Amino acid sequence: MKACIFDLDGTLTNTLESMTYSVNLTLEEMGLSKITKDQCRLFVGNGARVLMEKSLKAAGDTDASRIEEGMEIYGRIFDRNCTYHVTPYEGIPEMLKALKDKGIHLAVLSNKPDRQTVKVVKAIFGEELFDYAQGQKEGIRRKPEPDGVWYLIEQMHVSKEECLYIGDSEVDAATGRNAGLKTIGVLWGFRDRKTLETAGADDLIDRPDELLQFV
Repeated sequence: MKACIFDLDGTLTNTLESMTYSVNLTLEEMGLSKITKDQCRLFVGNGARVLMEKSLKAAGDTDASRIEEGMEIYGRIFDRNCTYHVTPYEGIPEMLKALKDKGIHLAVLSNKPDRQTVKVVKAIFGEELFDYAQGQKEGIRRKPEPDGVWYLIEQMHVSKEECLYIGDSEVDAATGRNAGLKTIGVLWGFRDRKTLETAGADDLIDRPDELLQFV
């Protein structure tokens, strides 16, 4: 293998608190009730708009009729708080360094908005570790569409066969499959083993250092 593309939320970083915090500040500003961290865990993975739609419905706006207002408020609040209490999962920095030392190209592909994706990656991992960090942006369909993966492997000058895709959700399993990459599901993130098995991840790992066997 010459490259690894990682999902961000629930794979490299535990961002659940930052997202729950930002969603609840948004709902509070809109005069709606809060969601729980467990609800947020189930709502994430398909980008900010889906997260807000599901959160609005759970908070009492049953048909998410205030989604545009919610997106505008959430965008402002999340931009300020996207690194709030965010930490890398145990063993992640060491695993990334081991990959980098082997000469493996590293990239992040998230359904989080691009600006916040870049901000989180730089704040948590610095500027040297990853070749690319990309979030949701205009012109590239969000995961599970394969566009972002294909764009990144082109930038890194590797083939599909030379690149692993690593993520923690059914969206990630579908993304890797749609892009034609070997896909590794991680079991420390926002979804459970059954979800990832059903979604069709090629392999599952319990600890970050287990990834090294695949490269």
